[in-house]
Amino acid sequence: MAVNNLVKRLQQIMWKDAGINGDAQRIEQMVWIFFLKVYDSQEEDWEIDEEEKGGEFVSIIPEELRWRNWAPSKDEEGKYKNDTLTGDALLAFINNRLFPVLKGQDALDNSGLKGIRVTRETPRGQAIVQEVFGEVNQYMKNGTLLRQMIDVVDEIDFSDSAESHMFGDIYEGILKDLQTAGKAGEFYTPRALTDFIINRLKPQLGEKVGDFAMGTGGFLVSALQYLEPQQKSAEDAVTFQNSIIGQEWKPFPYLLAVTNLLLHGMKHPDLHHMDSLGKPMSDYNKEGKVDVIAMNPPYGGSTDDSVKQNFKSEFRSSETADLFMVLIMQRLAKKGRAAVIVPDGFLFGVDGAKLAIKTKLLQEFNLHTIIRLPGSIFAPYTSIATNILFFNNERSDEAPENYSTKETWFYRLDMPDGYKHFSKTKPMLVAHAQPIIDWWDERKEIINEETGDEKSRCFSVEQLISLDCNFDQCKFPKDEEEILPPKELLEVYYKKRAALDHEIDKTLAEIQKILGFKIEL
Repeated sequence: MAVNNLVKRLQQIMWKDAGINGDAQRIEQMVWIFFLKVYDSQEEDWEIDEEEKGGEFVSIIPEELRWRNWAPSKDEEGKYKNDTLTGDALLAFINNRLFPVLKGQDALDNSGLKGIRVTRETPRGQAIVQEVFGEVNQYMKNGTLLRQMIDVVDEIDFSDSAESHMFGDIYEGILKDLQTAGKAGEFYTPRALTDFIINRLKPQLGEKVGDFAMGTGGFLVSALQYLEPQQKSAEDAVTFQNSIIGQEWKPFPYLLAVTNLLLHGMKHPDLHHMDSLGKPMSDYNKEGKVDVIAMNPPYGGSTDDSVKQNFKSEFRSSETADLFMVLIMQRLAKKGRAAVIVPDGFLFGVDGAKLAIKTKLLQEFNLHTIIRLPGSIFAPYTSIATNILFFNNERSDEAPENYSTKETWFYRLDMPDGYKHFSKTKPMLVAHAQPIIDWWDERKEIINEETGDEKSRCFSVEQLISLDCNFDQCKFPKDEEEILPPKELLEVYYKKRAALDHEIDKTLAEIQKILGFKIEL
């Protein structure tokens, strides 16, 4: 099946249904149907594995509720079945039997079906079913239109690797393809960027790759695709299946991530629906360490005081991106590597928490690279300028005493030729990261002597400390800065004013120290 118009076909069906309002509900409706289809395909693989071992696979889903037994409208010969559920009968089946049972409740009709039960012994791959359905809803009111949707999804053959891979690309683009998806507060990292970052981190089979704000699982998918060719034996295949860990607080992205990882070959994905910031950082002193961390944590948001109590007082911040930086440093294993996307505010911020976090980063980690990204890289969802911080949990050779960082390279990724900005129709492509790749291994400073413009420059840790850990270096030229929405513009101005006030106070304090007196205002 050609699936390049799959989403459009499904959208056209849902637009006719009175029960669905808005893109968020349309996405949710599509994804629970996708999940059941993908999960049924995964169960076929589990059945084969058990048969080869001489055993028998038992699904957590009651037999009559498994996709294969109610969803297909055609038999194996392609002929329409007489007992196909549609119309009101299909709606009653899904609303009164399928959804309650998969949520862990008893069926609402007279079928007598009991809700599925998850215990500590339930395999992770099966426990996911109840987790997923505990958070989703069935919105459609027209059973005939719902049958049409199910028929479209059932056309996909996940046993065909080429078709499965093609669908995977479309699946990851579902949210971007829907015009108002960003209004739900979720911004998704371009595939070109996740692939670039993973290729720089170079995870190896046997290492654990983590993302503690995984969204739809983009970084984890890129990691799996990097690790997959490294499998050479049956033991490697087992190691591969245990190579990632993901956490997500919001239910809908979590659902997308579970489906995404199943689609990309994870039999028992180690994914968790939880608040990653909700545990005391001291809990990770010995356990919970991860070798490779790649993340685009949420930013621009705030958290409540109860969450802040999980952090040492000097690191407590109302900005979620700051707290995630502390979490990442706490969970990065010795000699581990991390890459984190942060907003500009983190670079030039000088409030107590940001300054403490950046100082810790230089003292205890090797912050070797900062990549400045174009402001429109997450367009149309946000125009906030972002950056990638690359650091390792090990001391750099020749780092000065009391620091693990010796020097930090800055590189500014300019817009590609022919682009004024990225957009939904003109997103970042793999080729657009090539300038960084070319520069990465043979680093050199790129400074325009006439204008003083710095595209790439190396700063020693002593220089960064003298700048009060101001990482706002190698800036974009003024004429390339994007005009932000009023609220974001004010936030940036307030942060920059705070940074400037701090710098003025510091200079005045030094002058008064030299003069030997202090002026009280």
